[in-house]
Amino acid sequence: MVWPSAGDRLWGRDAERAEIARLTTRARSGRSEILVLRGAAGLGKTALLDQVVRDAAGLRVLRVTGVEAETALPFAAVQRLLRPVVDRLDEVPGVQGSALRGALGMSEVGGREHFLVGLAVLTLMSHLAEEQPVLCLIDDAHWLDAASAQALLFVARRVEAEGVSMVFTARDGFEAPGLPELTLSVLEREVAAGLLTERNPDLPPALRERIIKESAGNPLALIELAAGLNADQRAGRAEPPPALPVTERVLAAFGGQIDRLPHTSRLVLTIAAAEGTGDLGTVLRAARTLGGSAEDLDAAGEAGLLRVTGDVITFRHPLIRSTAYQCVPLTTRLAVHEALAGVVDGDRRVWHLAAAAAVPDESVAIELEHAAERARERGAPAAAVPAYEQAARLSPDQAERARRMTLAAQSAITAGRIEQAAALAERAVELSEDRFLRAGLAMVQASVESQRATPRGAAQLLIDNAAPIVGEDPGLALSLLVIAAGSAWSTGEYAELRQVTELATDLAPDVGDARTAEAVAVLGSLVDGDYARALPVLDDFVTTVRAQPAGSLYVRLLAGNLALLLGDDDAALDLAAADAARSRRRGQAGALPATLQVLAQAQVVAGLQHDAGATVAEALTFARDTGQSHRIGGLAVITAQIAAVHGDEDRCHASARDAGASLADGIGAFGGVAEVAASANCALGLLDLGLGRYEQALRRLEETDSGPASHTAAALFAITDLVEAAVRAGVPERARQPFARFLAWAQAGSRPWASAVALRCHALLGPTEEAGEVYAQAVRLHERGGRPFQRARTELLYGEWLRRDRRRADARVPLRSALTIFERLGAVPWAERARAELRASGDVAPAGAGEGDALGRLTPQELQIVRLAAGGLSNRDIAAQLFLSHRTVEYHLYKAYPKLGIGSRSELARFQW
Repeated sequence: MVWPSAGDRLWGRDAERAEIARLTTRARSGRSEILVLRGAAGLGKTALLDQVVRDAAGLRVLRVTGVEAETALPFAAVQRLLRPVVDRLDEVPGVQGSALRGALGMSEVGGREHFLVGLAVLTLMSHLAEEQPVLCLIDDAHWLDAASAQALLFVARRVEAEGVSMVFTARDGFEAPGLPELTLSVLEREVAAGLLTERNPDLPPALRERIIKESAGNPLALIELAAGLNADQRAGRAEPPPALPVTERVLAAFGGQIDRLPHTSRLVLTIAAAEGTGDLGTVLRAARTLGGSAEDLDAAGEAGLLRVTGDVITFRHPLIRSTAYQCVPLTTRLAVHEALAGVVDGDRRVWHLAAAAAVPDESVAIELEHAAERARERGAPAAAVPAYEQAARLSPDQAERARRMTLAAQSAITAGRIEQAAALAERAVELSEDRFLRAGLAMVQASVESQRATPRGAAQLLIDNAAPIVGEDPGLALSLLVIAAGSAWSTGEYAELRQVTELATDLAPDVGDARTAEAVAVLGSLVDGDYARALPVLDDFVTTVRAQPAGSLYVRLLAGNLALLLGDDDAALDLAAADAARSRRRGQAGALPATLQVLAQAQVVAGLQHDAGATVAEALTFARDTGQSHRIGGLAVITAQIAAVHGDEDRCHASARDAGASLADGIGAFGGVAEVAASANCALGLLDLGLGRYEQALRRLEETDSGPASHTAAALFAITDLVEAAVRAGVPERARQPFARFLAWAQAGSRPWASAVALRCHALLGPTEEAGEVYAQAVRLHERGGRPFQRARTELLYGEWLRRDRRRADARVPLRSALTIFERLGAVPWAERARAELRASGDVAPAGAGEGDALGRLTPQELQIVRLAAGGLSNRDIAAQLFLSHRTVEYHLYKAYPKLGIGSRSELARFQW
């Protein structure tokens, strides 16, 4: 069998070749292009990739092929891809460089955060592209090791202005959401007939028709079904093999070719298939231990099954490798792996030892566990999963088997493999009665449930596993209770939340955890409306956590969310910004969606609307990159809140629908189903209020106030909207009971802005003759800072009251202030109302604020970049913080300058950031 040469025609692929030609043309001009070529085995994906290489004049080409034998080896594919440019690794700075060198096994210093490696690869590619556009070709991406796949997809989603292009080829099993794809179809009959005739002009017509039919348009099948026929079958003297599905027929054809080889050649072929990387020296060393030699490869080469180029063995097709491995007895495969284990080292040796182990073996299990630990250290938790799982399988002792299965489940959660984590945790629970091990597994299972469609019940699972260890390990018990509290709070499971508070009351944790335990213990009081008891304790907790930036992420998320509930917006901003900055420095992309969600919510209430939009956009990117779809609902709610303030009805309803759609996917701690649904309804209620639909706003807000999430921050603060809606709808009595709850909260917390809003509501609900002084007092409190949108609403109502009291000159002062704030926030319906009141007072409304409009013209990413640039960060520092390349930063800066009406970086200083 002769392999196709570089000049062979690609039958039936004119459209695909044209698309590839366009891609390489654009790449050559410095544009970044991404394409995923999909198709079943044998449809010509690799042949098309060869065409890309032929069209790649002027491009630096880096190419790698996924290898089935390497799927458990972390960063194996990235290592091979970067081998030609390994001398350039020193150009990758700081923690990125350390992470990349550690991932490639070039140093002991790794980056435990796996997204740091992806960022480092992006940085390296960007540097290379400054000299010459880079084209990365990744063949058989479905066989990439998980760490390499994650790193390369990370790069693919972020290249923009770098001049780095990437083409992946893959079968089913390689997930690349969001990337452009081109799916290869089977060949039409006429094209298939032409290809078969070109390769086999002497086939009898009847046999040709049968092959065309059975190949089902698969080019590989057309070639191999004909090649697998013996002389009698080709001449019509014997019947061809019976009809089978295409892949099975191709495998059978390859198997027939392999069976015709001498025994030792088949053995060496199996060794090459099991070795996987094509290293000739390794294959021959293993072959010699089993009685094989280099000459045994010759027969396989002459049969066209493989070829040897220099010191590299290449199979003609991946299915030949699979067939060569599978078509031998199990005993032969075990012997092959044992032979390979004797001639390789490192993790490859460990995996061959595991493959050669037919019965449990603690020594091999220990080596596999060490391999898993190395994978985690190198930032490849997905690669640690199969290593821990295999270690568990080979553990003779059941307790060790349970412990290693638990480690596998925990690694799966870290890697974002939710369903795999669920299955592993379930198996581990069945293996062990150890309550401490089960407590750790409960955290895995709760995380799984929070990211599925069944978040309810996660809190009870955690409670049941925390209770038995409260006295023996209060620190671990507290960790479970913190997560349980967040889950029960967000899903509205009040009974479970009270169980959490009872257990937390009995805890005697270390001094460092005492404030956390006290905070968890009063959450039940918070739900019961006993704000006087709960708020001082929670305020102390937030203050303590704020002063200790190195605490647990779960504890800091709890503190950030409680700061929002307390109305302490400065603390919420500070906590979330510090956590986001720390995650950026460490490359902890997986931690960013949660912290950015808190940050965005704090930015909304602080009046930083544009910043909040940019933060949400970034959080959504990282949520999708890290498999945290459960965050999307909470982030969509924030977008709905911004749109509600702006009066953007279409966007508000669309975002609320997005939040509702996400509920089917399950929502995690501090962003649960009840809370998301209530928050979306509150946003719609605010929209209705701003647009003058008072009855509709009241109905929505009453529904939330009486629902399972009435205890949440969104529902609590929406009471003030409910009060205004009820008064304007002419039914103030419907607001009195809800307002009593808000008033109790405001009095217990003593935030100036909250006291001011409580006074505003009192003025709306109280006697008209007293309202003027109450409004004036509220305005004075607002001047002490906090929540500008609420201040403007109070000033608007005060101005309206003054005008109705025929004090038109006095009314203009608060109305002008309200209009200025509304315009800065982009609160269009509210600004129109303030402008109408000003006209009615005899004043001319001032022009809108230009700076806010200019910032509004920026995309979310442009806004983030220009803010950081204005703060004095270099392009490379900005790139590291935002997980981008410095060339993308440059690109967005130059796009932003004209929108801001400036021409250089130095002019950014004149903006009021």
